[in-house]
Amino acid sequence: MARPDDEEGATVAPGHPLSKGYLPVPRGAAEQEASAEPQNGPKAGCLLLNGAPRDSPPAGSGARGGPQTLLAPEEETQARLLPAGSGEETPGVEGTPLPRTALSKRRFVVLLIFSLYSLVNAFQWIQYSIISNVFEGFYGVSSLHIDWLSMVYMLAYVPLIFPATWLLDTRGLRLTALLGSGLNSLGAWVKCGSVQQHLFWVTMLGQCLCSVAQVFILGLPSRIASVWFGPKEVSTACATAVLGNQLGTAVGFLLPPVLVPNTQNNTDLLAYNISTMFYGTSAIATLLFILTVIAFKEKPPYPPSQAQAALQDSVPEEYSYKKSIRNLFKNLPFVLLLITYGIMTGAFYSVSTLLNQIILKHYPGEEVNAGRIGLTLVVAGMVGSILCGLWLDYTKTYKQTILIVYILSFIGMVIFTFTLDLGYIIIVFVTGGILGFFMTGYLPLGFEFAVEITYPESEGTSSGLLNAAAQIFGILFTLAQGKLISDYGSKAGNIFLCVWMFLGIILTALIKSDLRRHNINIGIANTEIKAVPVDSPTDQKPEMVALSKQSESSSI
Repeated sequence: MARPDDEEGATVAPGHPLSKGYLPVPRGAAEQEASAEPQNGPKAGCLLLNGAPRDSPPAGSGARGGPQTLLAPEEETQARLLPAGSGEETPGVEGTPLPRTALSKRRFVVLLIFSLYSLVNAFQWIQYSIISNVFEGFYGVSSLHIDWLSMVYMLAYVPLIFPATWLLDTRGLRLTALLGSGLNSLGAWVKCGSVQQHLFWVTMLGQCLCSVAQVFILGLPSRIASVWFGPKEVSTACATAVLGNQLGTAVGFLLPPVLVPNTQNNTDLLAYNISTMFYGTSAIATLLFILTVIAFKEKPPYPPSQAQAALQDSVPEEYSYKKSIRNLFKNLPFVLLLITYGIMTGAFYSVSTLLNQIILKHYPGEEVNAGRIGLTLVVAGMVGSILCGLWLDYTKTYKQTILIVYILSFIGMVIFTFTLDLGYIIIVFVTGGILGFFMTGYLPLGFEFAVEITYPESEGTSSGLLNAAAQIFGILFTLAQGKLISDYGSKAGNIFLCVWMFLGIILTALIKSDLRRHNINIGIANTEIKAVPVDSPTDQKPEMVALSKQSESSSI
């Protein structure tokens, strides 16, 4: 039977002579279950068909005991990744079934909805900071109070990331998405009740709810990309998901200065403008929550890649969240990436939060242009994200790309620092764009590299830990840079970030690149497939498969 146009899967090569590491697969065994019980002796951990070890003598002739097709280890991984009868099978050599991997058209809807409600959440993060002087005057609070409206996003993430990633791993993608979108909408509505000068605590409460929503949002891009998108588009999909958050930051830089101009002499007009911004945000967030309820599904009917097929066929009962966390912290390349990602993203958070103060130190009265510079920084980063995602899908050169982008981000930060006081704001637009292109473009690269070097651990857990590191560094950098700007000027604060980014370059160069997920997708099974719950509670349990921990790759 011809394969559907949107199906991705590897074909099985013709039979090979029996040699070490090869698996005889009887013709007609497609309808039989794969045994996942470990065996004693040297055959432990290897794939069993019809309950027989790989070196058992062939059965008699016929449908169940005819001539055998021999598969190389990378092909045995592919040939039994999906349970028989799960859908239309792809025929292989002499009727041997191949894994059913297909791409669902719904993946674009899921990606779009997620990107949009992530956009609204990021908008609410930055909407105060970019016009911090306006909110300081309206609520009668200090600049530190307004900074905390942004930093609460970072503060909430750190203690909540572990229960959030546990929920994602054990209860599934859909529930996590509903919590993120729902809390985002609820927080927006709470803010609508804070448009009075003595109700700063109410707007802080609404921002706290939005910050909790962010915990259920930031870790999803790599999970959505892996669960819904094929190997040739997974990095681009992750970059697009991150793009929604970046676009929200861009809109947050652009719209608040326009919607809420500095009219401190007319408090009523100022309150009306703030109310307009809050109610508009609430309406959009509510609409996106409704769309999430309607259209956001747990996973597609068939896995989009061999790596996902292997995970979905693992035994859910074997999964341990605590063990997964321990495995990640024992993974030295991931620990190094955790630190370097935290430094880079924390620096971006700090610059974004304090951008209004940095610009107004050198260009007083330029609130609108401060927002436009922020917009330039993020839009350039969005372009960088997409280009880097496409590049990774094409080349799979993860470490090289990340190291180059890190170096260029450092150079961009140095240029931004030493050209800020030249007196020409157009130069700040240009240097801000260069800085944003590389610094913001780095974000999805870190997610995807983490998934590669930690596979088969949960994408949500690795991404969540990266974001937790980013929040910790973001808080520390924002407080330190803000203090340096107040006491010594913006140059001192920016040099502080440059020093940390240079350290990040050194640590990035030390990361060992081990592309585990990519190796599974191309048929080199050099890692043990562990059980990760990827089904929603209502999904039918997949059949089980046991893969060898170490398989030899062979050439045809």
